[in-house]
Amino acid sequence: MSERKPYPSDLSDERWELIRPVITSWKGQHPSVSGYQGRYDMREIVNAILYQARTGCQWRYLPHDLPPHSAVYYYFGAWRDDGTDQAIHDLLRWQVREQAGRAEDPSAVVLDTQTVHTSVNAPADTTGLDPGKKSRGRKRGIASDVLGLIIAVVVAAASVHDNAIGIELLDKVAAANPTVTKAWTDAGFKNAVAVHGAGLGIDVEVVQHAPHTLGFAPLPQRWRAEQVYGTLMLHRRLARDYETRPASSESMIYWSMTDNMTRRLTGTATSTWRDPVPAPA
Repeated sequence: MSERKPYPSDLSDERWELIRPVITSWKGQHPSVSGYQGRYDMREIVNAILYQARTGCQWRYLPHDLPPHSAVYYYFGAWRDDGTDQAIHDLLRWQVREQAGRAEDPSAVVLDTQTVHTSVNAPADTTGLDPGKKSRGRKRGIASDVLGLIIAVVVAAASVHDNAIGIELLDKVAAANPTVTKAWTDAGFKNAVAVHGAGLGIDVEVVQHAPHTLGFAPLPQRWRAEQVYGTLMLHRRLARDYETRPASSESMIYWSMTDNMTRRLTGTATSTWRDPVPAPA
């Protein structure tokens, strides 16, 4: 990295230290059969993933001064398939909650879904038509805590009903976060979700607009999920679902949240067009 000009998405030393122990441990547990250590620095691999998440470029369009797209995708796929991406994400989430004076695991979550268009490379059997929004693509379901941090993610065809996504989200939440006893949803989640939640020990409450409400009004607790989606949309790779596999879509959400949380923990922000360009050294 010292031999190239930095990108705004690059990890600072402080942000890299938050991720490095997990990546170093993974690398130690996955030695090459030939004993070859590899020519690419793991920090640069993560920088390339974050660059793509932020800019939305295609794999083959990664800049030439980053590792080759084939090497970057190899690690992206390996960490997606063995859960390393989620392990990094969850570790950072615990630190953010601790920094905010909260317990590591939440007691309540907010469930919501978002339908997004897909690119042409998405297989037809992983996409569908959302009859409510009259939109074709995929549906993202998230469970977030009251701090706007993701607890669970589900990506499915847009034709899948919110009930099915809500039930899967609750299963994931209950399995990894048994402390959760409350969930807020919108009216798109029907009785089946509440019944399933009761069986898991989670009280599911539908939050609705107050009677006679005119115009836009944030819903209590529910607005936090909308905030999460708005924050994720700053990562252009998520503006549309470009991934061939839904699992890759989930992984890109975890990486985007990892980017956000490392900045949150270190008190830094991505530079914008309003920020002055640093003078050359």
